[in-house]
Amino acid sequence: MAQDEVVVISPTGWVAEQAKTYEESNGALGAEVQGAPCLLLDYRGRRTGQWRRTVLIYGRDGDGYLLVASKGGADEHPLWFLNLEANPDVRLRVGAERFAARAETLSPEEKARVWPGLVELFPQYDEYQKKTDRDIPVVRLTRAAD
Repeated sequence: MAQDEVVVISPTGWVAEQAKTYEESNGALGAEVQGAPCLLLDYRGRRTGQWRRTVLIYGRDGDGYLLVASKGGADEHPLWFLNLEANPDVRLRVGAERFAARAETLSPEEKARVWPGLVELFPQYDEYQKKTDRDIPVVRLTRAAD
């Protein structure tokens, strides 16, 4: 992402406020949601090509960062997930560190392996899965080579 490119922050009020706090504090503030760690995800819109930003809870799997595309148990995928499917090259801020990464949706076997740890991190994920017939995807973000 070029330094002069505009990033559109989520239109959801609390997300926008947390993203602004997180970014302006260089990750010192706003780095948790209900006690779970969160990161800033910058991704390209699949229709506009414009960079967008949201705040998401993350888990870890080795060197990878795991995101749960739960949308609170809604019957449709969150927009950020649909955009990652179309454009998997993203930028992350985790605390003070900012870096490029690549997204991939986990296979059912990989999801089954990491799901218990994600539910331990944020127990609502289990409730969200029970609310929908949709299989909630888990995405791994892997740091891009410099």
